[in-house]
Amino acid sequence: MDKLTALEQESIYILRESYKKIDHLAMLWSIGKDSTVLLWLTRKAFFGAVPLPLVHINTTFKIPAMIAYRDQLVRDWRLTLIEGRNHAALAEGMNHERGRLVCCTALKSEGLKQTVEEHGFGGLILGIRGDEEGSRGKERIFSPRNQASEWNAKDQPPEFWDSYKTDFAPGDHIRVHPLLRWSELDIWRYIARERIPVIDLYFADERGMRYRSLGCAPCTFPTASSARTVEDIIAELETTTVTERSGRAQDQEDSHAMEKLRVKGYM
Repeated sequence: MDKLTALEQESIYILRESYKKIDHLAMLWSIGKDSTVLLWLTRKAFFGAVPLPLVHINTTFKIPAMIAYRDQLVRDWRLTLIEGRNHAALAEGMNHERGRLVCCTALKSEGLKQTVEEHGFGGLILGIRGDEEGSRGKERIFSPRNQASEWNAKDQPPEFWDSYKTDFAPGDHIRVHPLLRWSELDIWRYIARERIPVIDLYFADERGMRYRSLGCAPCTFPTASSARTVEDIIAELETTTVTERSGRAQDQEDSHAMEKLRVKGYM
């Protein structure tokens, strides 16, 4: 069995297991390549259907093309989408000029917690990868949060030999990470193999710039690239020394920015 098929089968098993074991489950969709691959795998796992709602936390600062792509795919694949927002923080004028970590905490982490509480979700499936940045590499496939959605990276269930702990105490909120063992290259090779439609922002424009990681417009910047096709991107990633999140400004604000955000509920 080749590597991509092995990863695909493991992710499909995790998706089916989490759907069976966790009540009132939803999937977080950031519109990026990873969570779109996760969406594709979900359709495979459930024979063409997506039997759970998708949650998108809209800070209102997303790159406009992302929202257009999201809405088109919702129509094409007949998806159920829940859009979450921290309305109170937006009404008070929250934005990145108050500090990027402050803004991410208010509009993403708090927006997500409010959406989980409002809909009573017992768990969320997310498309994070262990190689994306350091704090995500500390995660588990099935990762519990307390009732405040806080993560304790020093107290997590062991996952030896692909044995997952899927029974948790009542009231726990569970994050499920079916792509944790995938790399950025695995994602793009799988997109090429399956011909998954991804947003055009990943491909080089007329300026010779493209996005490797997508987020809010004021805090996400393209990097120099000549990659105009999925095959070009794969070839670029096989030799590049530029990190995937080099264009994400919030990562540069603090050397432990992502872990600080994730401990408090960030996706």
